[in-house]
Amino acid sequence: MKILLSALLLFTFCLTGARAEKVPDISVYKSPTCGCCKLWIQHLRAEGFNVQAQDVEDVVASKIQAGITPRLASCHTAHVGGYVIEGHVPAADIRRLLKEKPAVTGLAVPGMPEGSPGMEGPNPVPYEVLAFVRGGPVSVFARH
Repeated sequence: MKILLSALLLFTFCLTGARAEKVPDISVYKSPTCGCCKLWIQHLRAEGFNVQAQDVEDVVASKIQAGITPRLASCHTAHVGGYVIEGHVPAADIRRLLKEKPAVTGLAVPGMPEGSPGMEGPNPVPYEVLAFVRGGPVSVFARH
């Protein structure tokens, strides 16, 4: 009976552990009037992220503070798990970043490429998610 109870407890723990993946909160700094930022936040929430959106009048100041250069810039800046996320980065890439924990400042999707999360449209274009180090190198993290 003890073996059966132990097995049942272990099985229950394994099931609940798999479902209870803790995803850090994401803080998003965006313009109050940006519609695509709202759509990107919806994408993240649909993927299970807890998003705290903060409307700011000066999005550029948020970017400078986070180390975002003009080359990396997009319409919103976010922070999650000690990383900076700039622009329309897919939730799957954020999950990969949090799992692998590379020595980078964060990820960026420069500009607003059609077809990225929050920028869906009839003419999607290929785009890259860039990993960057503040004041340092930039590399391709993912291609979509």
